[in-house]
Amino acid sequence: MNQKEINELKRRFRADRTNVSHIYGCYVNTKGEIISRVDTALSMVPQEETELYLDRLKKVLSGAQGRNLIDIIFTPEQVSDSDEHRLLMALRDSRLQDPEIREEFYQKVAESLTLEDQNYLLLLACDSYDVPRRGRDGRDRSDESEQVFTYVVCAVCPVKEGGAALKYFHEESAFHISGAGQLVNPTVLGFLFPAFDNRTTNISNALYYAKQPAELHQELIDALFRTDEPPMSAAAQQEAFNAALTDGLEQECSFDVVQAVHEILRERIMEHKEERDPEPLALSAREITEVLEKSGVSREHQASFRGVCEAQFGDKATLNPSNLIDSGKFEIVTPEAKISVNPEFSYLVEARVINGRKYLLIPADQSVEVNGLPVHIAGPESDEPGADAESGGNAAPEADAEHGGAAPEADAERGGGAAPWMDAESDGGAAPEADAESDGGAAPEADAERGGGAAPWMDAESDGGAVPEAEK
Repeated sequence: MNQKEINELKRRFRADRTNVSHIYGCYVNTKGEIISRVDTALSMVPQEETELYLDRLKKVLSGAQGRNLIDIIFTPEQVSDSDEHRLLMALRDSRLQDPEIREEFYQKVAESLTLEDQNYLLLLACDSYDVPRRGRDGRDRSDESEQVFTYVVCAVCPVKEGGAALKYFHEESAFHISGAGQLVNPTVLGFLFPAFDNRTTNISNALYYAKQPAELHQELIDALFRTDEPPMSAAAQQEAFNAALTDGLEQECSFDVVQAVHEILRERIMEHKEERDPEPLALSAREITEVLEKSGVSREHQASFRGVCEAQFGDKATLNPSNLIDSGKFEIVTPEAKISVNPEFSYLVEARVINGRKYLLIPADQSVEVNGLPVHIAGPESDEPGADAESGGNAAPEADAEHGGAAPEADAERGGGAAPWMDAESDGGAAPEADAESDGGAAPEADAERGGGAAPWMDAESDGGAVPEAEK
């Protein structure tokens, strides 16, 4: 199912649009015991209660495809003859009106699913949708229906103990204590069967929902669908992808390569959002390998990465980039420091080796704050100690990004519009040039022979060590 098809069904979960007439279900405790059963005619309850039921069911169609919403695919053999598919078809074909079939389903869920130390409410509903024909202009023609799509939707809602609270009573225009009770919380798991693929019935697929992408509750998937290849959670996919990079590239898994992969995958995610493509974004292992090729990875390690990917995800698997990276975060961690950068500007971070020592460099051309306090980074035009009094160009010495050992000498031969660089997180020690927070070691003298207004570089991660004097 694509996003348009999901949204089309989602709009039906309103009191004035739905054909859902009954809500069925059961209440299960932490021991897997069914405490009570639900059989509610929506025509007999207040509209507010109807809307609450429909809201819990509609939640099953929310979230991101490939993360919260996962396609469950039955094999032809399962569709032809299997207990799990036969039960789902019986639920749909009976429109949930057969109590024995409902009870079999309740027991299957109760025996397999636990939500830590929480009771839960299992809700079931059946809807019949008179699918309107869609014209060439993309508009629905409700008076020209071609088929009826009948489907079952299931929602699992945790039930928690609510505390006593003050409640306003309109009749008395006063507040009174409202006793504690069992409160039904928003849906955390669920499914829709059959799928609504190409706006028609597909009994070979189901759509599974999990509020937390990292917690699919594989035990429920196994009990209800028994798929040969169970879906991987988003967290498991990211872990497998990281392992493929680490194991497949070995020593070529460098900062620059990982940075390039993150930038390109994030760019694809942003483009997909802007295009509003209803189909989920998917890349093959081959396409990701092409990213590695552009990043300069050797053919040997490209092939190794692809092999690990195919072993982890399958030979013909397609990968959703949103499950492989966190597009909203770019974070660098060392044993002593953590650097978080807006992923839109991750390209500003550079990794360099200077005089045999490793550095992370971040530009600080604009305002800089330390713990919320605006600070000034001393430049060569300043009279502060360590500044270059005779500098006239735009050269910039680098800063220490990964500490330990002696700091590098200042570069005396730079000559171009280099930007100053800022310390992301410092934990002490002397820094070369303009030291923002120093607790040890003498500061070096500035370069006296620069060719132009040099900009200072700041230590990104320093933990001490002697500081040499700059070249004169």
